[in-house]
Amino acid sequence: MSTFLRRQVLGVAAALALVLAPVLTPVPAAAQEAAAAPVTVPALADWTAESGSYRYGSGTRLVADSPAEVRVADTLAEDLRAAGHGTVPVVAGGARGGDIVVDIQPSRASLGDEGYELRAGRRLSVTGATETGAFYGTRTLLQLLAQGDRIPAGHTVDVPRYKERGVGVCACYIHVSLPWLENLVREMAYNKLNQLLLELKVKSDAHPEADTWGYYTKDEIRRLVALGEKYHVEIIPEINSPGHMDPWIENRPDLQLTDSDGNKQTARLDITQPAAFDYYTSLIDEYAQVFKAPAWHMGADEYMLGSDFAKYPQILKYAQDKYGSAATPQDAFIDFVNRVHAYAAGKGKRLRIWNDGLTGANTVPVTAGTTVEHWLNVTTKPRQLIAQGYPLMNASYSLYLIRGGFHSDTEGLYDQSWDPRSFEGEKLTSSTGITGAKISLWPDNGRGETENEVAVRLWPALRHLAQATWGDPHPDATYSEFTARGTAVGHAPGWRDLTKPPVTDGTYTFQADGVSFTADVARTPDGYVTLRGPAGCLAVSGGKLTLNVPLQPGVEATWDTCGASNTLQRWELRPAADGYHLVNVITQMAMSVTDGRIVQYPPDRHQPAVWHLNHGI
Repeated sequence: MSTFLRRQVLGVAAALALVLAPVLTPVPAAAQEAAAAPVTVPALADWTAESGSYRYGSGTRLVADSPAEVRVADTLAEDLRAAGHGTVPVVAGGARGGDIVVDIQPSRASLGDEGYELRAGRRLSVTGATETGAFYGTRTLLQLLAQGDRIPAGHTVDVPRYKERGVGVCACYIHVSLPWLENLVREMAYNKLNQLLLELKVKSDAHPEADTWGYYTKDEIRRLVALGEKYHVEIIPEINSPGHMDPWIENRPDLQLTDSDGNKQTARLDITQPAAFDYYTSLIDEYAQVFKAPAWHMGADEYMLGSDFAKYPQILKYAQDKYGSAATPQDAFIDFVNRVHAYAAGKGKRLRIWNDGLTGANTVPVTAGTTVEHWLNVTTKPRQLIAQGYPLMNASYSLYLIRGGFHSDTEGLYDQSWDPRSFEGEKLTSSTGITGAKISLWPDNGRGETENEVAVRLWPALRHLAQATWGDPHPDATYSEFTARGTAVGHAPGWRDLTKPPVTDGTYTFQADGVSFTADVARTPDGYVTLRGPAGCLAVSGGKLTLNVPLQPGVEATWDTCGASNTLQRWELRPAADGYHLVNVITQMAMSVTDGRIVQYPPDRHQPAVWHLNHGI
């Protein structure tokens, strides 16, 4: 090739290289990251990247006009402040660069009740067809700001796949502290879970004989429900019946089912008695004073756990007297469920039950519209319940977290791409008829774990359920990549770290109401303290046990042999006026001083002692 020709070829090649450079040059890593969806939980499924970014700064305002928009903006402003982003004013009118606009457009029907659109550019906007939808858009915004003040420009439309995305907590025998439950509500909302199902006891004015410890006062529940309303978490109460009724009827033998040998069953309500139905519905009425959800959970599980209908011939007689000679004992059980359904419906509440009582041995059907929560593989399968028209929630045993027992294998479920179609005993191909899914927390061994230990296991499971019920159940290639999302977004604004004792380790003298003792205070790995004195470690270990927990009021604290794994020796020091209340971590009762003894009592029944601590004495 001649020199001239070589120059010509090289010239053309150089020109082509200049033309093709934008195509052939590798995209810088920063540009690739900008094009990817920002990190959130649940993951954004359809992020469309645009050039530029939104910058949150000192001049940012929240723009909202309608009352609903202002409510969302006010909550966002409070959360921004709690998250360390400063005080942001809520204003009406036109938006300018750097502002955040809260917009509710009922005409955006495609967003549904909970979906939203988020757009980030010179300003940022969240738009929902409803107040709830706009609120969820602000949760995404808070997660993005948790990672920095600059958000890549782009937009997304984010709509949940399932209507019910929940957590169930059995505070049904033991007492779960209110700050722990408040943390749960905030975390649920932050991850777009919308339903908290609480099996618990509200202290009863109508039935004071049932006020054994484990209860909550009505004011405590009002406070929790108000927080749920603010954060769009529906809080649904449950009183399990007609089984597991011992928290309510242990002091009411007249309402207890009697077997053929004359033995009273303290956990079983006698469904053949009109008085038993009246008693149960009176509790529904009393709970309505504090719970606002248009739903009621009656449990209806394990009525014959450890027994058999054959031991109670009066139940078969009741069924046959009402439904004819072909009726079964199961029909009497379903009859009770249906009567509760009718009563609840008359009060504007939808009924929910567990599935294990639906064995197929009944001739009387459960009333249409009853939501069934499926947790156990029994004869009547999920597909049959859906075919019969019952709204079906997946409450699978695989999603359980049991104190001191079974823990959901969150990593395994993620790797399997678990979603709400995967029931115990059956995997469905369609989501039609499935309302969603929930995690369930149970205190079967109440001293098996502390609240803080439960929380460590709960948060990853909660985020996984949020992902599996809102969007793609497997958005990342590995579980470690998915859990990195939770690390990136952190905890909800307003979440309280309950693992930091208010005093440092050391030797202290405790004084209250004429009693004093000296103990070494040491923080435990789960964020509580132990009190070690000359005779051992302070504990509550006597009295009647319920779920392996000494829940009897008036029991004296004792100095027991120290054991690192003994959760009954763990304590909270809760700040009080000029001192601290001393609360046992497991019983959740505060220590009082009575006749020179340190004893536990529910805090509303006996004034807790205020302990004054002197360090180094």
